[in-house]
Amino acid sequence: MGALMMHVWLAAALGVSLCTAAPVSGGLQVFVTTHVSVQRGHTTTLPCWLNPPQSAEGLEVRWFRPDHFESPIMFYREERFQDSSQQASYMGRVSFGLKDAASGGLTAGDLSLRLQNATIEDAGDYTCYVSSDLSDQGYDRASVSLTVTEMGTSPLLSAEWKEDHMVNMSCESEGWYPEPSLRWSDQKQVLTPESLKYSKDSSGLLFVHSWLLVSSSTEVSCTVGISNKEPKEARVRLENHPQPESGSSAAGWVAFALLLIAMLVLLGVLYYKKREKKDKSGNVHTDENHALLPKEVLSTASKFYVNVTLDKNPTNQYLRIKNGILRDAQCDFPDGEKVTCLTAIKGTPGFSSGQHYWEVSLGKKDPIVGLKMSWWVGVTSATVIPQDVSPNTSNGFWFLSSSPDRSDSFQFSTEPKVLLPVRSRPQTVGVYLNYDGGELSFYNVVDKSLIGSLNTTFTGEVFPIFNPGKGDKAAMEILQRTEDRFVDLSPQEA
Repeated sequence: MGALMMHVWLAAALGVSLCTAAPVSGGLQVFVTTHVSVQRGHTTTLPCWLNPPQSAEGLEVRWFRPDHFESPIMFYREERFQDSSQQASYMGRVSFGLKDAASGGLTAGDLSLRLQNATIEDAGDYTCYVSSDLSDQGYDRASVSLTVTEMGTSPLLSAEWKEDHMVNMSCESEGWYPEPSLRWSDQKQVLTPESLKYSKDSSGLLFVHSWLLVSSSTEVSCTVGISNKEPKEARVRLENHPQPESGSSAAGWVAFALLLIAMLVLLGVLYYKKREKKDKSGNVHTDENHALLPKEVLSTASKFYVNVTLDKNPTNQYLRIKNGILRDAQCDFPDGEKVTCLTAIKGTPGFSSGQHYWEVSLGKKDPIVGLKMSWWVGVTSATVIPQDVSPNTSNGFWFLSSSPDRSDSFQFSTEPKVLLPVRSRPQTVGVYLNYDGGELSFYNVVDKSLIGSLNTTFTGEVFPIFNPGKGDKAAMEILQRTEDRFVDLSPQEA
């Protein structure tokens, strides 16, 4: 008796059932798996079968949505499919499937529905209906609930330093279904946002945006996800930021696009909003001097392509330079193994206005050599690169860097240091400089996605800067555009 009670208790505690049967009407009895989930664009099977097993080849099998019995999505009778009344949106996408690998198919009573290229509109209930002309069998039915999911983009974090050592953090992500949850947290606790808003695009996918105020010395993460799926997280560490000063280049607005491993480009490019300033009440003010969307940048980048080169006779004993290919000299460096200005070199031409774009190769996806792990790419206003300073935005160095001892993050040359978690290492980095607009953006050319963007005020002439780092097997190459190499970073048409 005790064992029996234990079994009953376990079943109740689990509270789930993989399959169910509808009330029997005659001799036919239908079983189904009550809930199925599929990612948008993928193929799934809605399991439905007869128990006890028997051939269904001579039966009528009908799959339909609620209140659409007369216009089913699939209709089988007299041993063939009846397409005349089929819903148009399912034509060519449905057929009989197998509920498992051991299924004998229709001859063994497997009535499962195979659905291809699942869409958002496919989400909902489906009824599996079977009937027989034999009076002793009658008919039976059961319903399956289908959930269609779509994983959106990795969260995009933005930070704007405010007064009293506070930072306005914003997090946004698009392309989700169903409605995702968004959670803020620091290293100690879950944080309550000031705002959390959702909107829907024309295809039914959801966009989520949230913001909150945090201390300027903390580590903040924004996690977005849907149930039963691995969530996507963006994390940024803020350290010892000084009070913002008028005209300070380090007080500019920094925006980050953070990519998740295994997440491929989803019908376009990560969304990045115009530069905005938000006051403590949450009101939004657009700074028109910096109003440039990456989508516009990507679609016109090739128009601003410039062939950046090194000086005709570059001299740096700590670099090996040949035809725009840079490597460290693999020697004993007087400043140790840490990457410094010792291995940095300027490019030409310099810029004092306008928009410009160039590309840098960071190796190949070779299993032996691999992509570069140590590098700097950006611009500098320094006439001569000093060897005894720590380069950052306050002394005329604006760049994105990667370090082998921080393989999980990129870093901007800002003070405080800001880390961008690495989700996809770029094979080629595109650098876009809008001098007059005060923007410097970095793109993963292969993925056609934004890595990160800096906003500042440039004064005087700025020059491209390159640093191949130390100890890397892979080389850095400054790419040149020729007539047969057309750079097209615009999103592909869906």
